Amino acid sequence: MENKSIDVHNITVSYSGAPVLWDVDFELPTGVLAGIIGPNGSGKTTLLKTIMNIVKPVSGNVKVFDSNIDKVRNRIAYVPQRESVDWQFPISVMEVVLMGRYSGKNLFKRTTKADKEIAREALESVRMLEFKDRQISELSGGQQQRVFIARALAQKADLYFMDEPFAGVDMATEKTILEILLKLKDEGKTVLLVHHDLRTVREFFDYTILLNTRLVAAGKTAEVLTEENLNSAYGARLTLLEEVGKEIKKKDFPLREKDFDDK
Repeated sequence: MENKSIDVHNITVSYSGAPVLWDVDFELPTGVLAGIIGPNGSGKTTLLKTIMNIVKPVSGNVKVFDSNIDKVRNRIAYVPQRESVDWQFPISVMEVVLMGRYSGKNLFKRTTKADKEIAREALESVRMLEFKDRQISELSGGQQQRVFIARALAQKADLYFMDEPFAGVDMATEKTILEILLKLKDEGKTVLLVHHDLRTVREFFDYTILLNTRLVAAGKTAEVLTEENLNSAYGARLTLLEEVGKEIKKKDFPLREKDFDDK
């Protein structure tokens, strides 16, 4: 059994000559639920896209399952940021999920009965089967996110990349997504996602990558989330985040959109 899924070796990425990631180096074990965290502009999404070979590094290299990622793409699923998707595209929920059954080498194959059953199971796991014939544009943000996660599940991958899957979703969707991610981990799959909410890192992840252009720390969450490491990554912003969090809790402000499951 493979003991590591990703090996990032001295990655440096720059945009217009300005470094976005600088000499980032870490290994990610298999069978973990891992989060990439750090302040805004720290390079979280860039790191994810560099690992996926969407962004090319200036120096360094990445191995996925000890291989070039292009050789193992059939073992990888990706959930992009919700804001990057054209939700007005005329396509049904079931059609979106069935896209997960197409490989890059066979985009025009016919879907089989088995493909449709896998898609149904994926939708059922995210509690969206009853919406299978709806247009994707008719759904709430949380429901759209569930559908894209169902599409990833339909791929039956070994490694899942997700870019802020919890951003802007209702609490019911957050709970559903977390249950799915934990189930994937229990099945020996590896999940790596970009995350922005410091308050839930300890609860969600057993492995954490803390960034601020450079790698601050990577490893078991309890070992990474030290006061020293957080201050190094967030500095004065950490105190501000803590104060805002206290005020929100005190006044019970809603942090997420409402649950639109009955829409």
